[in-house]
Amino acid sequence: MTIGCKICGCETEEFHHEKFEMIFHQCTSCDFIWKDSSIHVGPEEELEIYETHNNSINDKKYVRYLKDFVEACALPFTGEIKEGLDFGSGPEPVLSQVMERDYGISMDIYDKFYSTDKVYRDRTYDLVTSTEVVEHLDDPLKYFSLFKSLLKDDGVLAIMTLFHPEDRERFLEWFYIRDQSHISFYTPRTMEVLSEKVGLEFIYTNHHRYSTFRLE
Repeated sequence: MTIGCKICGCETEEFHHEKFEMIFHQCTSCDFIWKDSSIHVGPEEELEIYETHNNSINDKKYVRYLKDFVEACALPFTGEIKEGLDFGSGPEPVLSQVMERDYGISMDIYDKFYSTDKVYRDRTYDLVTSTEVVEHLDDPLKYFSLFKSLLKDDGVLAIMTLFHPEDRERFLEWFYIRDQSHISFYTPRTMEVLSEKVGLEFIYTNHHRYSTFRLE
């Protein structure tokens, strides 16, 4: 018996990665793929994985990586940014530091492990960013609904996550699935359906890892 897609409710197909003993579910309509809950890691293991990340504002290559994202996925679609939020800011909030230093934009930060105060409560923003976060989320609809609620009328949501290969063999060889904390995988089609479900307008993608949304 198949289970319904977490995003659109349509039929799914189950498939396996024999070598790594992984079970996946793929939606036949919106292309969303997720790891079976039986192989999800717990919070302590997830934190241990994050602790191996070594991102720093002193890493010029990483800073350029973030600036490429901001300059392609956020700044072209916004007016004056007075208030921003980086959701899932990580152990060192490099994106918010870069936004302040290089663009003069102040960003609130939230991270479930490193900046746990939900500063975004009862607030809205000109820009919400979430970089390399949504692949960790078990319930994308819940979080995209939250992101929508945090946008001002002319606000923009900018998301970075690597889109999965649509070929099954390439997917099973894809390095991204080997990170045990990566449990949800998207394509531009997935992002389009997500936006429809929560009432956002999907306005930009580079068909590789960037997605931009605004209120309908």
